[in-house]
Amino acid sequence: MADFELMRTLAQSAKTKIVLLVMDGVGGMPVAPGGPTELEAAQKPNFNRLAAEGCLGQMNPVGYGITPGSGPGHLSLFGYDPLKFDIGRGVLEAFGIGVEVGSDDVAARGNFCTVDSGGRITDRRAGRIATEASSKLVEKLAKIKIPGVEMEVRPVKEHRFVVVMRGPGLSACLTETDPQKTGVPPLPVKATDPKGEKTAKAFNEWIAQAGKILAGEAPANMLTLRGFSGDPRLPQFADIFKVHPACVAVYPMYRGVAKLVGMQGIAFEGDTPEDEFRAIAGIWNDFDFFFIHIKGTDSRGEDGDFDAKVKVIEKVDAALPALLALKPDVLLVTGDHSTPAKLKSHSWHPVPLLLWAPETARPDAETVFGERMCARGGLGTFPTPELMPIALAHALRLAKYGA
Repeated sequence: MADFELMRTLAQSAKTKIVLLVMDGVGGMPVAPGGPTELEAAQKPNFNRLAAEGCLGQMNPVGYGITPGSGPGHLSLFGYDPLKFDIGRGVLEAFGIGVEVGSDDVAARGNFCTVDSGGRITDRRAGRIATEASSKLVEKLAKIKIPGVEMEVRPVKEHRFVVVMRGPGLSACLTETDPQKTGVPPLPVKATDPKGEKTAKAFNEWIAQAGKILAGEAPANMLTLRGFSGDPRLPQFADIFKVHPACVAVYPMYRGVAKLVGMQGIAFEGDTPEDEFRAIAGIWNDFDFFFIHIKGTDSRGEDGDFDAKVKVIEKVDAALPALLALKPDVLLVTGDHSTPAKLKSHSWHPVPLLLWAPETARPDAETVFGERMCARGGLGTFPTPELMPIALAHALRLAKYGA
């Protein structure tokens, strides 16, 4: 991981601008042996030009062979050791929509799902139901009362919602109810530590009542809960790296992880790469570090739709000239983890990285942005938390170490 004390000593303010463009789950794999990955199959002339002018590499968000969740993947990108700073998905989703979570509260990220007559999950995301439909279900769940605790339930986006439990003696030492597969019923909440027994019981009572309310609904007739957590009170990004950071993201969870580390979330209209790049242009003079999140690569990967994931990459590439027109000093293009369409899930595969810094980068021999090329790139393979020192160095924001 980035050594925070060393970074606080060496990092220095400058007029240079750094852009971190994260195509969530961009890493992929061939559908058939010898074939291209999604990134390799995409028509992406702008990314390829940057690859030829810059340098490539690949990163491991958590460790070799470890499949990361979105929270650990993003914390790694921001320089935080995900094994030291273990953040639950619940607080990320809550912070992303402006719901406060205290250190003694317990938040969980909820998924509306579909179950059959035997209670077995048939669709973990209920067909990614529209936000409007899930908001109506949340209104019903918000009426549930559990003795001794206060419950707050809020919609997030599509099939996702947040539930926050408040009260004395609560603990986030709990197991998740999502079995991460279909054909089996949701799991009960269990305490992983004796101090979580009370909280587990309260959540199971809430789930039981929620199940009765949702039983007659369609297509979402049940729910799962993941990522139980409270506010971890993380060290702040700006204090460590001496930058003024902003976040532009469509999905609330990613605004949440950015908020946890102290980035300012930017409100904007629309949900396309063009809209996000336009939002960056509107704040270009006010910040010097810009985190941009693209969700579609991950969603299409989880859907198992290789061609659709390719199209998302191509859309980002087509919109890229608007971002390049701002003339960033350092542009990093990468992902928080890999999500191969072949696997329909996150994976342990290294994440491709493109670093473009026209004044300071040392170009390698690669001219195309893709997994095979990144594996041969001049940056090599390294832990994702080391990306921030590399970015700061290329932005001339790190002082010399030692005499």
